Amino acid sequence: MADEQIFIILLGALLGGFVSGLTGFGTGITAMGIWLYSLSPTITATLVICCSIVSQLQTLPMLFKALSFKRVLPFLIPAIIAVPIGTHLLVKIDGQIFKLGIGCLLVIYAVISLFLYKRSASIGGGRLVDGLVGFGGGILGGISGLSGILPVIWSKFRGWSKDQRRSTFQLFNLTILSIALLSHAHSGFVNAALGIAVMIALPGTMLGSWLGSRMYKLSSDIQYEFYVLVLLLLGGIILIATTI
Repeated sequence: MADEQIFIILLGALLGGFVSGLTGFGTGITAMGIWLYSLSPTITATLVICCSIVSQLQTLPMLFKALSFKRVLPFLIPAIIAVPIGTHLLVKIDGQIFKLGIGCLLVIYAVISLFLYKRSASIGGGRLVDGLVGFGGGILGGISGLSGILPVIWSKFRGWSKDQRRSTFQLFNLTILSIALLSHAHSGFVNAALGIAVMIALPGTMLGSWLGSRMYKLSSDIQYEFYVLVLLLLGGIILIATTI
């Protein structure tokens, strides 16, 4: 592998790991655009999943005290059911229009939230809405790998602390991404070329994740919410930019 490719893989892994360590999601949003400069789309997609899983496993222990399976399960069970439905829909929808719609949704939500920035009080809906959000996240995960968007947004309105929010959607994402990795392996995307890319990326992912997690521990709930909104805004802009 050429030195330029190695540098690009490491750079994307470092930045993606940092964002994931800071917010609990966002490896794909950050690293995919960088990796696509030197890697094929199939290797890039699977590499995103692998590095996301490593980063989330690395930072999950710092959230153990806030982790509640009772809080996560209403999201998780419907999502697991929905992933194959989303995968089935993948061949039936226009991918470009889908990405554009999600991108616009993220930009509108993030801009409104940033300008009306304040901590949200807990609102109704309870586990029923949690389940619907999880189901929608599973659909999005099956279609595009963007499983965490809806849980991240909805958790803001549940009145949870940053540790409660992050522990919930991080475990959710970790489970859905693991299922996606098994699906990729079944489809033949796990091969020697991917293995080389993963070995190159892992040091950058782990270092970036460690640095991001240090910044997360120093941030308040308000600061954390700001980081999440900025990331969602950037993610929406990237999705729009790659479809027009």
